[in-house]
Amino acid sequence: MGMIQEFREFAVKGNVIDLAVGVIIGAAFGKIVDAVVSDLIMPVVGMVFGKLDFSSLYILLGSVPPGTDLSLDALRKAGVPVFAYGHFLTVLLNFVILAFIIFLMVKQINRLKRNHAEPAAAPATPEDVLLLREIRDNLRK
Repeated sequence: MGMIQEFREFAVKGNVIDLAVGVIIGAAFGKIVDAVVSDLIMPVVGMVFGKLDFSSLYILLGSVPPGTDLSLDALRKAGVPVFAYGHFLTVLLNFVILAFIIFLMVKQINRLKRNHAEPAAAPATPEDVLLLREIRDNLRK
């Protein structure tokens, strides 16, 4: 019974629950960033670079059977080896954008924490200084 009790204490700790919530939110946030990149940013980048679609970029590594379309999907269905680097570029761009957004969020959170931090309490006056002040005040009288 001790192992079950220990596991329950471990699973209910705040850190484990916080981690689970962070992973779930991170996965959802990743999907949002993926949609932003693929639906909003990549079309603009493609337009700037001449209607370029990164996801369909590839290099042929083998011979193409006659009558096979030269699209990436058709080549893969035909079993032609291709070096499909376009998908990697898209994933890399997603990562860079996601990392930048998280950097901005952490930077903002740190700034807010600094602004709302309570000022440190003044250090206690040493006892000898208090004694000297008391002597000074008594001499003034």
